[in-house]
This record gives sequence, C-alpha cells and structure tokens, in this order.
Amino acid sequence: MQRFDLAAVPPTPWKNGGGHTRELACWPPGAGMDGFEWRVSVATIAAPGPFSAFAGVDRQIMLLDGDGVHLSAPGVGLDHRLDRRWRPFAFPGDVAVGCRLLGGSSTDFNLMLRRGRWRGSVEVARDARVPGSTPAGLCMVLAGRWSLGGDMLEPGQGLWWSAAGAGSALAPHARQGGEAPVLAWVALMPWIQEKNASSA
Repeated sequence: MQRFDLAAVPPTPWKNGGGHTRELACWPPGAGMDGFEWRVSVATIAAPGPFSAFAGVDRQIMLLDGDGVHLSAPGVGLDHRLDRRWRPFAFPGDVAVGCRLLGGSSTDFNLMLRRGRWRGSVEVARDARVPGSTPAGLCMVLAGRWSLGGDMLEPGQGLWWSAAGAGSALAPHARQGGEAPVLAWVALMPWIQEKNASSA
C-alpha cells in the first residue's frame, strides 16, 4: 500500500505547452507511456488542443476543478461537455479527440487502462471503502476528511495498491463545516481474472 499527496507530486509539462500532468500511480512502476498497464494521474489543461492518442488504451476522465472542456471526435460520434464536477466520462484512448476549453483552465482526474490487460472504473464514493479490497486500485480524497485507522487524509491525499490485501476501512470523517466527505475510488481487476469469473 502506497500513500501519496497530490501537492507533493511534481508536474510534468506537456510537450505542446498546453498543460501538465501529475502521475499518482502506474503499473508496472516506472513504465513509460508505451509500457504501462494502468495509470492514474491528475492533469491541468491550460490551452485547447488535441489529446494524445494511445493505441489499445481505454480512458476515463473526471473534472475536479475549473470550467471544464468540450471533447469531440466527429469520426466516432464523440461530443461531450466535461463541465460537471465529479462526473466520470469514458472514451477510447486510440481515437483522435479534440479538446476545447469552456473558460479558464481545468483540472481533471484521469484513468488509463491497457485494453485486454486491466478493467476498472472511476467512482465517486461517499461511504466507507477498504483499500486493498481489489487486485489493484487507488483512492484520493476529493473533499472533506477521511480516517484510516489513526491517520487522517485531506483533499488531494490518497493511497494506491497493486495487490489485494484488505486492511482498515477508509471512512468519511464527521462533517464540521465545509464540504461533505467525497472520495475518488478506482477499483481495478486483471482482464483475464474478470473474464474467468464471469464464465464460472
């Protein structure tokens, strides 16, 4: 189980100068963009432009902050306004997707999965969850405070894991002003394991 703090993750500028990415976790660790099996990151989009295409990759994106973006790929009928916070949207990563700002810059939560290797989803949770309860995954506090044993996690802080091994529950802390506790929850399962389970 690995812990992270978004504020301490160094940003990697995009080659086109249109934004930057903070990688929270990837598998295998240290894999490049051509070699990862799954990857979770937070990106800031500061200028319009096309998304990079990744052959054989499925993507999910969720607005965290800002005015949002308009995503379009006319050739495959993709036309989506990502302008509502905490609403995940899935699309194929090997499609040429155009991105237009709906106002100022926006910050997004991103999941990328190598097709045929891993399956999973981004979920917004408001109830207790158990890190390590799936073969791999990640969680990040979006709002409020969450308790894990004797530790407290604040917005931008979270955990990721690459093997099942359930431990203490991550539970929403009692609200005392401000926003109610909200968590980004990513549950991942190897594709072959999920396929076998569905055919059993």
